Amino acid sequence: MDYGIEALKDKAIKKKNINYDNAMRLYAAGLNRPFVLFAAASEIMEFFKSKKITLCSIVNAKSGLCPEDCKFCAQSSHHTTDADIYPLLSSEELIKRAEAAKSQGAGMFGIVTSGTQIATEEEWATIEEAIKGINAIGIKPCGSLGMLSESDARRLKDAGLFRYHHNLETARSNFGNICTTHRYEEDIETVKNAKKAGLSTCCGGIIGLGESMEQRIELAFTIKELDVDSVPINILNPIKGTPLENQPLLSPMEILITLAILRFILPDKDIKVCGGKEKNLRQLLPLTIVAGCNSLMTGNYLTTLGRNAESDIEMIRDLGFYPDI
Repeated sequence: MDYGIEALKDKAIKKKNINYDNAMRLYAAGLNRPFVLFAAASEIMEFFKSKKITLCSIVNAKSGLCPEDCKFCAQSSHHTTDADIYPLLSSEELIKRAEAAKSQGAGMFGIVTSGTQIATEEEWATIEEAIKGINAIGIKPCGSLGMLSESDARRLKDAGLFRYHHNLETARSNFGNICTTHRYEEDIETVKNAKKAGLSTCCGGIIGLGESMEQRIELAFTIKELDVDSVPINILNPIKGTPLENQPLLSPMEILITLAILRFILPDKDIKVCGGKEKNLRQLLPLTIVAGCNSLMTGNYLTTLGRNAESDIEMIRDLGFYPDI
């Protein structure tokens, strides 16, 4: 059967307007001809991004005791897990971690904090000082600090923040099954406020939460409407003590098909594969780049281990691409 992959590839490149029906046709194509789909997604990625793969790294700057009840999260105060609990790291420590990330090849470094938002003026001062110090060592500072008002976003921009990260986690139609302590629209507004302040924006989600492929596509179109710069995709790594601890892992091929469809929907955006990639993709991890991803989170994640940057850089080069370092 001809699923029109070539025609949809050309449409993604020339018009950047793949619609929902097109995306579902790509899903059918992926189930039957996955490597044809991957090859087309790779062509789209190379058209917009060449063969350059960007690397970013993060630090769990403040851990645990989050009042939100996200079912996947080890740091939620609603769940009982083995996640570390500690207050915000010092600006000196954050800068030190950024220096280490830069030495390993990362071009961006994200300060990630547990909690609904930056809690105190003392935390603000620490984060602002860290942002300035990170800029001084020549790596782009990013933040994932919870909800933002427009004035908060401007404050971060004035301090020198490059990019703000705030995930939607899942589709609007599935959000109530994953989190009940805030509204989906609050997440949308945070991304919009970051954009209004002139910050680069990073917004994606987690797949493998029990959502359908239709809901993954729904999420992708919501992100497309927001017109963010980077789209991080995490794959659920079930954590003991969370409500999703027994959630079955996605198959590697389903993950790769999802990533390829995202490349068609978001042809000119950075698509970054992040947490859970090692456990879920196993030996097929290199195919994330073949399937259209042009960005990787390297190193460890918030509460789980990743892999070293040397292995990621070797993988990128072995595939015939080059790391943007």
